[in-house]
Amino acid sequence: MSDTLLYALARPLLFTLDPETAHNLTLPALRRANALGVTRLVSKPRPDPRTVMGITFPNPVGLAAGLDKDGAYIDGLAALGFGSIEVGTVTPRPQAGNPKPRIFRLPSARGIINRMGFNNGGVDAFVANVQASRFYQEKQGVLGLNIGKNADTPIERAAEDYLHCLRKVYPYASYVTVNISSPNTKNLRQLQGASELDALLAQLKGEQSRLADEHGRYVPLALKIAPDVDADQLRDIGAALLRHGIDGVIATNTTLSRRDVENHRHANQQGGLSGAPVFDLSNIVIRALYKEVGDAVPIIGVGGILSGRDAKAKVQAGAQLVQLYSGLIYRGPALVRECADALRH
Repeated sequence: MSDTLLYALARPLLFTLDPETAHNLTLPALRRANALGVTRLVSKPRPDPRTVMGITFPNPVGLAAGLDKDGAYIDGLAALGFGSIEVGTVTPRPQAGNPKPRIFRLPSARGIINRMGFNNGGVDAFVANVQASRFYQEKQGVLGLNIGKNADTPIERAAEDYLHCLRKVYPYASYVTVNISSPNTKNLRQLQGASELDALLAQLKGEQSRLADEHGRYVPLALKIAPDVDADQLRDIGAALLRHGIDGVIATNTTLSRRDVENHRHANQQGGLSGAPVFDLSNIVIRALYKEVGDAVPIIGVGGILSGRDAKAKVQAGAQLVQLYSGLIYRGPALVRECADALRH
């Protein structure tokens, strides 16, 4: 039985459950399926290596951060054929995140609203999970570790949280993503402002250099940005990326806009909107960002990819790699290969 058919049978049942409950059932089930060898039935992409940020990715389709915040399900997710796995966002200290319910499906729009709020078990537990994974132990592929700040850390001290997490995760990462774009941590997006971003990136690059000397290995830094930025902000961000020599940029996170879902149930829920409704916004940002940085700062395109054609549109806009998240909820694991096939050289 194909993975497409299996997911088509499973999805209606999953969609009868609260989204967070479904999430909390699916990931352990995936881990068990992998342990039993069931994931060998998943149709995986053929090798199609791409070198980005100095790293060779087995194929250009990665998993976006957010699905596995604690790095507890890396092996099961890797079995789905991704060219890279990004886990997190992790914060220095454990935190529960925002009150439940905090995830809402918009099925007719193929969208999801979430206000999770960086719920995770803290960076020490996160690192222990990464170390325990066969994916890490056997160096099976590309592993991105995504870092953030605790909700109760004042924004003027945010850099301390990012530096703390960077030191902790650096030895285990293929690359590290700095998430300053979640709409669900109060004031976090202020860090995308010109002066705030400049100060943060300067400190992170200084620490990256020190850690590269300490560990004898250079680990690239990527910045994850929001789709809700205007042309002036994008120019400032592009200039900062170039000025500080940031290795990559992930465009984009979820949006606060409800322009395309105004009449949908749950559209008035607070949080970031992902899935199909963010597709065009994300592409606008990718195109504008590419005009600012060209190929000097590789762009990883994420936001609303629900088909191979969508993945191709990200690359045509200027991305070198793509990442999936919400599309997996609506399409299942077959989406990975479909996108990889569409992007094949």
